[in-house]
Order: sequence, then structure tokens, then C-alpha cells
Amino acid sequence: MDDALGLPDGAFRRIDEDDDELFYDEPRLVLHIDDNAVGALTRFYRAVLPAGGILCDLMSSWVSHLPPEIDYAEVIGHGLNAIELAANKRFSRWFVQDLNREPVLPLADASIDAAMICVSVQYLQQPVAVLREVARALRPGGPLVISFSNRCFPTKAVAVWRGLDDRGHAKLVEFYLRQAGFERIETHLLAEWVEDVSDPLIAVVGRSPGG
Repeated sequence: MDDALGLPDGAFRRIDEDDDELFYDEPRLVLHIDDNAVGALTRFYRAVLPAGGILCDLMSSWVSHLPPEIDYAEVIGHGLNAIELAANKRFSRWFVQDLNREPVLPLADASIDAAMICVSVQYLQQPVAVLREVARALRPGGPLVISFSNRCFPTKAVAVWRGLDDRGHAKLVEFYLRQAGFERIETHLLAEWVEDVSDPLIAVVGRSPGG
């Protein structure tokens, strides 16, 4: 897997290789980025995600940071903790699946208008396989928004992520998207880091081919 992407051997190893289901067994009904970063992400979603569309929020939790005044035809949630997903009031339906074990999404081809992965891409051990599945499920030209901060669960983040800074993380996510076939890839700094004051937040957007 590492060789196929040209990354160093062990790039996707983790400190904690126990089953992810065990790590995420207890619900964490907390925010993983601060209020400033949340607000910045919501504003970005308002501008990028299609109102009235079908969205898929991958690796999600009890909150999706979507603009509250915008209605979507459907919001499909995915994660590893059923209690968290059931608490998310924006979800029309949701499913639990370990993408590191099974990267194939239970979504039909060209069935969604947009997708999001918020502060979780660092945990994927088969990122390109997962993103290719997202591209398959997106309608032509549909956006995938991958956002991340400098926070993470370090024992579950893959080695290549732990070895990079914010700029390196952005380049890595851009690389994942290119390898998965996404086009018109753009990186946006949504919130700047200020020590003990504000979390950074970066969003990398790629669009599925066509459109």
C-alpha cells in the first residue's frame, strides 16, 4: 500500500493498532475544534455545499457544523459510534463502518451531491481507496471538503500525518485527492492558529471528474 503511493514504508502505521471499534466505543459528545474554527467551517460549508443537495458526512459525530438555515434533501452520516451518530440532528440516515477495514462505501454511483470529512482524514490507513469511493458516489463535479486542524488523537493518527506540519498536511491531502482522481483541487486557510487563543483550520476541496 505504501509503495503504491510512493510514501515511505510504514507511512500508515499507527501507535495504537488495536481495533478502532474499541477506541471509539465510548461516545465523545464534545467539539474537536474551537468555536472560531467551527464558525469558519460553517461559513465555508455555506459557500461550497449545494443547498437542497444530498450530502454525505464521513467520519462524523454528533454535530456536522452545517449552516442551520440551509435545508438539504438528505444528509447521510457515517462514523464509528452509533450513539454519536444518533444524536446528530442533521442526519436523515447514518451507518457505522470501519473504513480502515472496509473502504467500500454503501452508496450508489453518482448518488450524492457533496461530501465532507471533518478533522478525521488523519486516521485513514487506506485514504486513496476511501477517496476513490467518494469520487464514485459523487455526481460529476461534486465537491469533497476535507478539513483539519492541528488537533488529533495521536495514537490513532497515521505515521505520515504525525511527521508533518500544517502545510505538509495540506500537501498530503492534495496528494491523496489527486491520486483518487479528483480535479480542481484547492486549499483554503479558514482559521489561523494563535497560541492558546485560536485553533487553525484548513480545508482542501477536490471535485469529482466531469461536471
